[in-house]
Amino acid sequence: MNKIIVEKFDTYTGHRDCVYALSVGPGKSFFSSGADGFVVQWNPDKPNHGELLVKLENSVYALDYLKQEDLLLVGQNFAGVHLIDLKSRKEILSTAITNTQIFDLKRVEDTVLVATGGGEFIVLSFPELKTIGKFRYSEKSARSIAVNHATAEIAIGYSDQLIRIFDLNTFVLKHTISGHTNSVFTLQYSADNNYLLSAGRDATIIRWEVNNGYQKSNAVVAHMFAINHIAFRQDGKYFATCSMDKSVKIWDFAELKLLKVIDKARHAGHGTSVNKLFWSAENQLISCSDDRTISIWNITNL
Repeated sequence: MNKIIVEKFDTYTGHRDCVYALSVGPGKSFFSSGADGFVVQWNPDKPNHGELLVKLENSVYALDYLKQEDLLLVGQNFAGVHLIDLKSRKEILSTAITNTQIFDLKRVEDTVLVATGGGEFIVLSFPELKTIGKFRYSEKSARSIAVNHATAEIAIGYSDQLIRIFDLNTFVLKHTISGHTNSVFTLQYSADNNYLLSAGRDATIIRWEVNNGYQKSNAVVAHMFAINHIAFRQDGKYFATCSMDKSVKIWDFAELKLLKVIDKARHAGHGTSVNKLFWSAENQLISCSDDRTISIWNITNL
């Protein structure tokens, strides 16, 4: 493999506090939000020019863009879920479902799955946003959600160190997986749906074999401090991690091999905790941080 080249394409400013959430948007655009409650849409063709969609009273950890309907789901901490119509640029529906944090949410067909700081896994109907069910298997926070459509399963990572696997249709608990030594902050299924990656406060990435009862196949201590998020590139061959140690790292998935470190010293990276990532359709890597900025990275020779 040729030497991987990392170039910072741009840095977006405008948020007034830590940026916690990112989501792909229509076309080349993407969304961000965080501690300031601002939900902003950005267009890389208009550098550092963000459009404020809505200002919420509390911080936001979770966003989910619904491409077919051109809607944006927003999880407001200590309040509820909001639905924003991107054509009218207005909120069209909201529901108060919790008085604690909303750490993750995902729309799956006619439901919205919500992970909360109270340990509840809440299922809402879509588009009505009516509560269908609330499931609590832990007193500790439910932190992250991943969906495997091939096996019709939901994986949820908890702050009690466990990962729980639920049936996507009945929400019945199927597996309880142990292996981490602290909170599980992030989960992602591989492109072929045969593996689950998990990471969190113990700074370790674990790869689980989905079709072998979620047996551990590999693990690597990946960062100095907590890993906040994992994001696969579209082809599934590579993934990125970001951490409280201020760095972003690029990995080969097949070997769980570290390929590149992106940090402040070497690439003018973030100065504080990096909280969320995603790979755009143009294969640019987008990151956000406690330093109130969003960075876009061109990564070539992968």
